[in-house]
Amino acid sequence: MEYLHYLQVQLIEFIDITLSKTQRKTPTVIHKHYQIHRIRHFYMRKVKFTQQNYHDRLTQILTDFPKLDDIHPFYADLMNVLYDKDHYKLALGQINIAKNLIDNVAKDYVRLMKYGDSLYRCKQLKRAALGRMCTILKRQKSSLEYLEQVRQHLSRLPTIDPNTRTLLLCGYPNVGKSSFINKVTRADVDVQPYAFTTKSLFVGHMDYRYLRWQVVDTPGILDHPLEERNTIEMQAITALAHLRAAVLYVMDVSEQCGHTLQEQLELFNNIRPLFANKPLIIVANKCDVKKINELSEENQACDRLLAHRVDTKMKGKKVHDVLNRLHLAMPSKRDEKERPPFIPEGALMRKKAMEVDAPKRKLERDLEMELGDDYILDLQKYWDLMNEDEKQDKIPEVWEGHNIADYIDPDIMKKLEDLEKEEELKERAGEYDSDEESEDEEMQEIRTLAKQIREKKHLMVMESKEKDVHGPRMPRTANKVERKKLEKEMGNLGLDMNDKDDSHYAQQARRSRSVAKKRKREASMVKKAKKMMKNSQKGMNRQGKKGESDRHVFDLKPKHLLAGKRKSGTTDRR
Repeated sequence: MEYLHYLQVQLIEFIDITLSKTQRKTPTVIHKHYQIHRIRHFYMRKVKFTQQNYHDRLTQILTDFPKLDDIHPFYADLMNVLYDKDHYKLALGQINIAKNLIDNVAKDYVRLMKYGDSLYRCKQLKRAALGRMCTILKRQKSSLEYLEQVRQHLSRLPTIDPNTRTLLLCGYPNVGKSSFINKVTRADVDVQPYAFTTKSLFVGHMDYRYLRWQVVDTPGILDHPLEERNTIEMQAITALAHLRAAVLYVMDVSEQCGHTLQEQLELFNNIRPLFANKPLIIVANKCDVKKINELSEENQACDRLLAHRVDTKMKGKKVHDVLNRLHLAMPSKRDEKERPPFIPEGALMRKKAMEVDAPKRKLERDLEMELGDDYILDLQKYWDLMNEDEKQDKIPEVWEGHNIADYIDPDIMKKLEDLEKEEELKERAGEYDSDEESEDEEMQEIRTLAKQIREKKHLMVMESKEKDVHGPRMPRTANKVERKKLEKEMGNLGLDMNDKDDSHYAQQARRSRSVAKKRKREASMVKKAKKMMKNSQKGMNRQGKKGESDRHVFDLKPKHLLAGKRKSGTTDRR
């Protein structure tokens, strides 16, 4: 569960990093006064930048994982045995589909954003586009978890060259294959007195006749049908089927492995089709019939593989073109004197001390096999720091060049708890009770006095308004006198307001004056508004940068365009 939680955290961090990168690498200044095409381009750029980041990262995942159709058949079958070829291809296919969906989402929302008619709508479209991209990526959680497990296991697989000179050890479990490879090579394969100690392929290297040889140790095989073999046994079958090597079938003649010689012969006959066209040697292990010094020093397996490879190449058509360039130099003795290799005594003593006293170093694979599902890959324990206690410290989170931890009080939770306790005690004591019935007589007197003061203040304001120097103020509604009532009053005074010519010319004059004033006032307001808008946009336009590389210091009056021909004098333009 902790491992899956770690992968989920990694996915969330990947999404957060992408969104943060979008915020940092794209323009961040936008104002509602900008023209709509500029606002659209602003948000389109953010959507396209996020889509490109996701596209590049998912493409890198698809490219870095090996394609089963392009690699050697040995590795293709080995991955099918270990990880299930169908599941592996399905996970990569899901990642590819997610990449295409993210591309389509970005394309659709960019198309919709071309019709955005306001800053708010463009912003909402941008939020919807980024949200859908993150949702698509979160749905690939299971595929990414599976691919992460495959990646970690692939990194721990041994590097086996299918085309080089190879010796392949096979046989029943616990017959001595791992002990043999530990003796002839520098490999350090675990050896235990029980079956299936070796659960995966191991590789070692040795030198023979000035050539480099690859020795592969395979897990033990039991004698049962192919469809009943488990993953451990299928690794050995895959190696036997695809590697061009000399096969060493190891047999335990002492039968200490728990299987009789008859059972070992039956297994040999069962897997014999896998030995076709390959040099084969039967190795009788755990045999005390002959002593070690009586055995032949010549390596029969290597000689047979060399002869087999030479015969195969001699039968090919290309051998005649390169035969004159093939030459293997073999050193010859200059005299009969023996010259054994010289090893300093200090080196021999250190080697013996290491073999006896030095404990075997546990690898990550050993820890994984011991802990099983509880194993967690921790890379921080290998960090080389001056202070060993700082290895497990959390990496600081930096925002705008500042460490966020510097602004966080470590005792904030304790202070909050103390403050809550203090507030709870005050509430119990009734300090925040505002019920007027619970107030004492002194508080009630204060409230009454405050009310009287407010009333007195209101009266003083009214009196000051009536004593104004300009007289009492008339309400605005008093100016609205009805036309008929005014004409009637003026008629009683002897002024005829019903004269058509008079009223016509008066109305025309009034109308023309009012229209002229209105137009002049509107033109003045429009001119003033344009001037204010231009002045307000000067600073904003300069800050609406497209990116880090588009910064430009505007020179409002470049001298080389306005000064004309230069004359004698100073050249300091500033």
